[in-house]
Amino acid sequence: MIITKRAIPRRTVLQGLGTTLALPLLDGMVPALTAVSRTPARPTNRLGVVYVPNGIVMDQWTPTTEGAGFEITPILQPLAHFRDRLLVISGLSNKGPDPIHETGATSFLTGMPPKRTQGSQLRAGISMDQQVAKVFGQHTQLASLELALESGDDVGTCGGGYTCAYTNTISWRSPTTPLPMETNPRVVFERLLGDVGGTDPAARLARIEENRSLLDAVTDKVAQLRRDLGSHDRNKLGEYLEAVRDIERRIEKAEAQVDQQLPEIAPPLGIPSLFDEHAKLMFDLQVLAYQTDLTRVISFMVSREYSGRTYPEIGVPEAHHPTSHHQNDQEKIAKLTKINAYHTTLLSYFLDKLDATPDGSGSLLDNMTLLYGGGLSDGNRHSSENLPILVAGGGAGLLKGGRHVQCVDPTPMSNLHVTLMDKFGVPADSFGSSTEDLDILSTL
Repeated sequence: MIITKRAIPRRTVLQGLGTTLALPLLDGMVPALTAVSRTPARPTNRLGVVYVPNGIVMDQWTPTTEGAGFEITPILQPLAHFRDRLLVISGLSNKGPDPIHETGATSFLTGMPPKRTQGSQLRAGISMDQQVAKVFGQHTQLASLELALESGDDVGTCGGGYTCAYTNTISWRSPTTPLPMETNPRVVFERLLGDVGGTDPAARLARIEENRSLLDAVTDKVAQLRRDLGSHDRNKLGEYLEAVRDIERRIEKAEAQVDQQLPEIAPPLGIPSLFDEHAKLMFDLQVLAYQTDLTRVISFMVSREYSGRTYPEIGVPEAHHPTSHHQNDQEKIAKLTKINAYHTTLLSYFLDKLDATPDGSGSLLDNMTLLYGGGLSDGNRHSSENLPILVAGGGAGLLKGGRHVQCVDPTPMSNLHVTLMDKFGVPADSFGSSTEDLDILSTL
């Protein structure tokens, strides 16, 4: 690290042609006095949530042994190389008055069951991610991001007299305000890294025509900045800019493909060539959001409850939701297991990206608390007991992985929320349906 008398401001951005580009954390942004101090600056902990729907084949997910000696089960196998940074937690539950998909999605982060309604009178509780965002948002441009791979425009009536709107999101700003989840990578990219002066499609296209690339618009500023950086920062900046450029290329390619397909037929969910790329683009955008410190809180739905997505790329051409109602049919259970493992394969991609991205003296994964799981365990019965829950990352030194923790079943999922919120410096005496902190996780 090169120590200078004056550090680069943390919120430095590059500007050009109406475009602004946030920068990642560089060594030159660390205050000089901190850099020479024997006590390094405390790393920033980020919160990520990744939600998967329709339940999981629990005997293929849950390790049979507790503690550090737990075995890697078939569904967890794609995450085996991150074993030491995984905390598998069993015995957590979100009990509601009705065993139903809407309860699973809504209570996952709120700990509160949804109000039964077929109209607009939605009610649940504020979600844990938004509690953290209230505090972290004081230090970032965006308080939080809410992302998904499936559109959330379903507002009809689903099961048990509940509106389908409850399945459109897992994030709630208040007990009556669910947050929409963005599915379009271009919109996310421009929200994070590009200033288009609004969301009007015509304005966006005009800006694209004016300067084909976000990076092209700030080329001169990048050149000026490089001259003032040390070699390590130059390398870090180069890797970051290449990641931005790569995402731009992939988004443009995806848009070109969509333009070609639309005149023929609207593509159904689960097109093999699109789903994998869509997921990876959204994960890469999350890495950029954390890397530039534009936000420290992101919630991401891989799919919605009731998802009918098909997965022919892994040998499952049948729709996800009907497959989850397997009625103990071993063939359907095997296919559901494939879907579950495919989702953890995508998670592995995300963890790899976080681990490869420098942050302070470690990586983004070191300074990350990532909650992965779903609001249902047994999708066949709509059970919200003994949920599939995984916590990954180092939590900025506050998480101890490499363990399978068995809580007394049933333990409220909200007990985990309270425990994690405390690690983020957002203490709460109670939250959702919590009864206490998880003492069994005191070593976190």
